[in-house]
Amino acid sequence: MHTKALIGVSVFAVSIAFSPVANAQLDEIVVTAQKREQSLQQVPIAVSTVDSDYIESRNITDIKSLATLAPNLKIENTPGNTTAAQISIRGGVTINPALTWEPTVGIYLNGAYIGKTQGAIFDVADIERLEVLRGPQGTLYGRNTLAGAINVITAKPTEEFGGKAKFGFGNYNQRLAKASVNFGQIGPVRAKVSGMIETRDGIVNGIENPFPGVFAAGPLSTDEFENLDKKSLMVALSSDITENLSVDYTFDISDSDTNSTFSQLISVSPGNIFDPASPFYVGFPGAPGQFFGFPLDLYVSPDRQFDVSADGETFEQSRIEGHNLTFSLETDVGTLKSITSKRFMSWDDSLDLDGSPLPLAQTQRLSSYDSFSQEIQLTGSMGQVNYVLGAYYFLDDGDTTNPQNFFGGASVFDSRYAFETDAIAAYGQVDVAVTDALTVSGGLRYTEEEKSIDRANLAVTFMGLPPNTFFVPAGTTAETKFDNLSPHVTLSYQAADNVNVYAKYSKGFKSGGFNGEAGSVVETVRPYDSEIVDSFEIGAKTRFADNRVQLNGAVFFNKHKDMQLSVFTAQGAAASDIRNAGRAQINGFELEGLFQVTDAFLARGSLGILDTEYKEFIEFGMDVADDRAFPHAPKSNFSVGFDWDVAETDFGTVAVSADANHTGEHFLYPYSLTPTAPQNAFTSQVESRTTVDGRIALKDISVGELEVELAVWGRNIFDEEYLANAIDFGPGFGGLTVGYFGEPATYGVTLGTSF
Repeated sequence: MHTKALIGVSVFAVSIAFSPVANAQLDEIVVTAQKREQSLQQVPIAVSTVDSDYIESRNITDIKSLATLAPNLKIENTPGNTTAAQISIRGGVTINPALTWEPTVGIYLNGAYIGKTQGAIFDVADIERLEVLRGPQGTLYGRNTLAGAINVITAKPTEEFGGKAKFGFGNYNQRLAKASVNFGQIGPVRAKVSGMIETRDGIVNGIENPFPGVFAAGPLSTDEFENLDKKSLMVALSSDITENLSVDYTFDISDSDTNSTFSQLISVSPGNIFDPASPFYVGFPGAPGQFFGFPLDLYVSPDRQFDVSADGETFEQSRIEGHNLTFSLETDVGTLKSITSKRFMSWDDSLDLDGSPLPLAQTQRLSSYDSFSQEIQLTGSMGQVNYVLGAYYFLDDGDTTNPQNFFGGASVFDSRYAFETDAIAAYGQVDVAVTDALTVSGGLRYTEEEKSIDRANLAVTFMGLPPNTFFVPAGTTAETKFDNLSPHVTLSYQAADNVNVYAKYSKGFKSGGFNGEAGSVVETVRPYDSEIVDSFEIGAKTRFADNRVQLNGAVFFNKHKDMQLSVFTAQGAAASDIRNAGRAQINGFELEGLFQVTDAFLARGSLGILDTEYKEFIEFGMDVADDRAFPHAPKSNFSVGFDWDVAETDFGTVAVSADANHTGEHFLYPYSLTPTAPQNAFTSQVESRTTVDGRIALKDISVGELEVELAVWGRNIFDEEYLANAIDFGPGFGGLTVGYFGEPATYGVTLGTSF
């Protein structure tokens, strides 16, 4: 059995009696977390990784599927979307997916930076390895890795002809076709093409308005929500130009066209405009069963609904293209590498945000984004010294048109913003083996960047104002500069043959900028500062029981300064104010491991614990640190799982795998912890959840010269109903709160082959 599987497990979570089994040992696991290949157990970083066997058995094709890979990692779709991500590591998160916001977790595809979380959930058909680096990675990875980084490494072409294919179908009429073909050596070039198509009917059905006496209700806009229509393609070329010089090129494209996740109305606030007991109620009852105006309360349901009604146009369309060109030159002083990347994104969505057939809240984001990066690296060694040196350049620009329509056209906004970033950096890291057991590492990165914003916000109609009033006049622009110096120091000590301990200090930063969604000129031109974290970490990496058990742990203490927090206002247009709210302390504990029980049975599990506290939270000139929630930071999360080759038969090998994943309750926004506050964190709080995934396969079936596998799989197989995300519009919009539920039980069958 292949044992390079998930590095994320705690043996404490799996209790299996066993007797010694000869040769049942864990394989060495190789990562590139420090820009060079190293054994996972020797790298003084908290890293979780999976290889291609695990990826194939779990049908992982995008980063959303990594949500349970590592302790204190949390990945959710942004509200209403399937291709934009909220990624949290150790309590660090970017809530707002708008293009002018910078991510807190850096995503890298074959060493090239993916600039935004909007559009970050895209399919890659042939992933070789995934790595999650927890904690600040400011020295080697730079800006916007304040909480960590995710490396996606695709498989390179091989010299031999061969390939693999997989076909499948599941409930909700899910269909899957996936293939990868290595064309082998063609003259001086090795070539490979990979692709995938996945479609699925909607999980939620659209129905006509269930309350015919509501006269303002519009006709049904779509008959399904949360469907899938995804296509992806990757072309990879490799060539050894000389004995010392090699080149790799990849082109990837991912296309998604879906109806957005349904915005289900889960609550409205008492005493406000959608409360029939309030004198401000806008439902205006008429004859029995008849309503004029906007009786939104009729459509409230805190439990997940599968038959819903909406009148607003609903879609999400994402197209992403990328080019990556990498040269590697072996020299007398090390490996000199050039990584050039150019990426394009077109991303549009339209959301009915009131969860009803009433024309209350309809918004669109029509976005385009381009980025270019160039990195030069030198990695090498001299005696007891290993080093990494580099220079980096990054340029991006984007724009969003954000039309908004509220209360049946009573408030209509034409909101637009465009931006540009120009950044350079230089970095270096040196590891010195002081003795055979003790290694001292030091690193430093300097970053300098320029940012600009171009903003317009026109109130086409707005109560009490003349038509076509500018909240932010067209041509409102601003520019600013940032710089940062991010060091790190690590002491690592090999206490025994299979015991390594380390202590590390590192600094990370999340770039500052401008608020593209600002509702006023003052908010538009006022930049917010970079967010800084000082992180202290102590960790241990161990193997024991004759190399059958791997147990890795870490304790960390993170001090955040100038935290960037988005406060959704819904005053006029749907907008957010951005504040460097102050300081926070995030402490935590992580444990992960592997247990090779027998040659045929591998167990895994992980545990993450978080303790969060604001030290300062300035809002309207007051420190409200004791009365603000910490977003997307569950106090605990854990997972357990296994891979088991149950039996070998005349037809093939029967294999079973299963994973159980738990996420504790948590808040979604930094709102008040006072339950009676007009906008409080409990309205959008999500409860804890535990989901179970499983798979049974008959593999290694010989059919002529083909190897065939037949598998039955299920996700969330016990049909856990849970709220994954929400938007609380606040008192300015009647306390309207919409929720976004996780997928119900899905299951299917796949047939795969390799040749």
